[in-house]
Amino acid sequence: MVASVGLVSLFSCSHLKPSSLRWFSSTTHKPKPSAIVGISDDLVREWILKEGKATKIIRISPVGGGCINLAGRYDTDVGSFFVKSNRSIGPSMFEGEALGLRLMYETKTIRVPRPFKVGSLPGGGSFIIMEFIEFGASRNNQSVLGRQLAEMHKAGKSDKGFGFDVDNTIGSTPQVNTWTFDWVEFYAEHRLSYQLKLAREQYGDSVIYEKGQRLAKNLKPLFENVVVEPCLLHGDLWSGNVSSDKNGDPVILDPACYYGHNEAEFGMSWCAGFGGSFYNSYFEVMPKQPGFEKRRDLYMLYHYLNHYNLFGSGYRSSAMSIIDDYLQMLQV
Repeated sequence: MVASVGLVSLFSCSHLKPSSLRWFSSTTHKPKPSAIVGISDDLVREWILKEGKATKIIRISPVGGGCINLAGRYDTDVGSFFVKSNRSIGPSMFEGEALGLRLMYETKTIRVPRPFKVGSLPGGGSFIIMEFIEFGASRNNQSVLGRQLAEMHKAGKSDKGFGFDVDNTIGSTPQVNTWTFDWVEFYAEHRLSYQLKLAREQYGDSVIYEKGQRLAKNLKPLFENVVVEPCLLHGDLWSGNVSSDKNGDPVILDPACYYGHNEAEFGMSWCAGFGGSFYNSYFEVMPKQPGFEKRRDLYMLYHYLNHYNLFGSGYRSSAMSIIDDYLQMLQV
């Protein structure tokens, strides 16, 4: 049985990626059985029965999903597979997700659903097949989560600098991951400035744009005496993307991966519920660097701006407050 966990925090944080509810089975919110037909049975069945090594598919059942992607569980004689599809989006979105999942999986540090296949649907659209993980009834162990996440950051390194081999999405917002050797430049240009431009284009918000750009151009003092190495980040680590398997071990899913400063992983901490045991365990593996507390809000700013662009003005004041505080601190 897939546990129905985390639903309250999912909706309170309002950070719904197209597939962010995909793992949660709820008796009060399930797609109609006919929806599963939209996953293009023929292509999925063909892969499962050939590459997936199954000899028969026992049952196909819908999984409570997000508002864009269809989701289904395929039970077979060799185990279960999880399948998502989207009739209007090409395979690039799922390819980005699969690459991130594969790289995290290969670190052998923290459990993630193993991706198996991304494909195009006839007539347009795409699908992804991955491991189906049965969730346990309890939430993750914070101490173990902190340690395993730090081990993933320590193991997942890049010699290309900061970025990722593909662009992906943060929520439904494009996330640009152009390789850059300087972290401050990468974060200023491809994270803060990108979101600020979206806010100006979408809302005509020249105030937050101009103030935010002043901040983006003056970040270096926040990184004095700090060594920043490119670490593999989940990129969207909030409560809805963290759970536990039936053995109680942490599971992270729905990534927006890239290689970045390890501290940027805590940018969604306002919506993740990380406690003291999480941070204590994390910093035992990845020691805290000078100025960590001063940079925490900087990394939250990216996600507040993204929420502003996705969900509207309710998030503007939080973003604006962070920008104003940093401008005052840095005296720029």
